[in-house]
Amino acid sequence: MKLTMPFLAASAALGLGAAHAQDADPASGETIYSAICANCHGPSGRGMASFPALAGQSADYIASRLMQYRAGEKVGPNSALMMPNAADLSDAEIASLAAFVETGFQ
Repeated sequence: MKLTMPFLAASAALGLGAAHAQDADPASGETIYSAICANCHGPSGRGMASFPALAGQSADYIASRLMQYRAGEKVGPNSALMMPNAADLSDAEIASLAAFVETGFQ
């Protein structure tokens, strides 16, 4: 069972990338990032204190992690902080946020 959950999350993330690629709006993702993510991950996505850098991460990675947090999965030491931030994000919002993170910090 332990191996099944990460596999399902990864499969769902891959499905998100394919199903919502056309819905991804980096400009909308930037708005979400500024409102929700920048306070901890920094305005340039370089991370702060114990919050990791997001700049340079792929959209697939960001989407996968956000989906895991949204599902209530613990995936690292900051999971308890991330779960409520991801809980209300829609698939389209996750896709947009992931697209911004992948392209917006260059």
